Amino acid sequence: MHYSFLTLLTITSLLMTMTRAESQEKKQAAWKPDEALLRVFEPREYADKKGNILSYRLLKPIDYDPGNKYPLVVFLHGAGERGDDNVSQLKHAAKDFMNEERRRMYPAYVLLPQCPKDRRWCEVDWKLETHDLPDTPSEPLRLVKELIDVMVESAGIDDTRIYVTGLSMGGFGTWDAIARYENFFAAAAPICGGADLKTAPKISSLPIWAFHGEIDPTVKVSRTRSMVDALRELRSTVQYTEYPRVAHDSWTETYKNPELYAWLFAQQKP
Repeated sequence: MHYSFLTLLTITSLLMTMTRAESQEKKQAAWKPDEALLRVFEPREYADKKGNILSYRLLKPIDYDPGNKYPLVVFLHGAGERGDDNVSQLKHAAKDFMNEERRRMYPAYVLLPQCPKDRRWCEVDWKLETHDLPDTPSEPLRLVKELIDVMVESAGIDDTRIYVTGLSMGGFGTWDAIARYENFFAAAAPICGGADLKTAPKISSLPIWAFHGEIDPTVKVSRTRSMVDALRELRSTVQYTEYPRVAHDSWTETYKNPELYAWLFAQQKP
């Protein structure tokens, strides 16, 4: 059997793509959480009135005092951590949040919900140059907001200090949440995500620190740059950190940076 050069090139390219995909799958499957993560982040479930379930992990404030009210940090994971195991969302950022010195410096609840495999925090195409804010929240994000409301009522949450952050798919979810639930959050830290530029007036007064890698091949860096520009045109105090020569993983450097936490926990609604 004879093949043309172009056919052989196509086959080789396909095989390389499959090999990269298999390698990525093996890498994902090989990750296992430390016992400390499983112990410190309590596994829980929230069910709405219709029986829809949201799995999540919760880190309580260190030396918890039921007489106090505490800040809440909501972390929205990326696409690779979707599922129903209530474990995968611990892969990124969780170790940084459970750092004992940091927990003693900033006692807070940390909420890590898990998005199902076939859903998104914001139901949009990540490859687009821009998108419109969907008319309604995605089902997982709706459940997250309901859960936060329940926690505010029953778990001693300081509702003037609710923060949201997320990476990649969770970065899109972070931008979506702060535009959709206007004046609800005290600050936001979206990482390598994207937003609807038309929502900038809604969030121009919100403390925001955005992050992205300069050569991100998965979510175009222009998605964050353009939103930051739109906010700055409205005289927003938005901060932006762009990592030179960094691809999609702009979250590792971000979540290990102590300045992020100092800035985040300093923010409070009037």
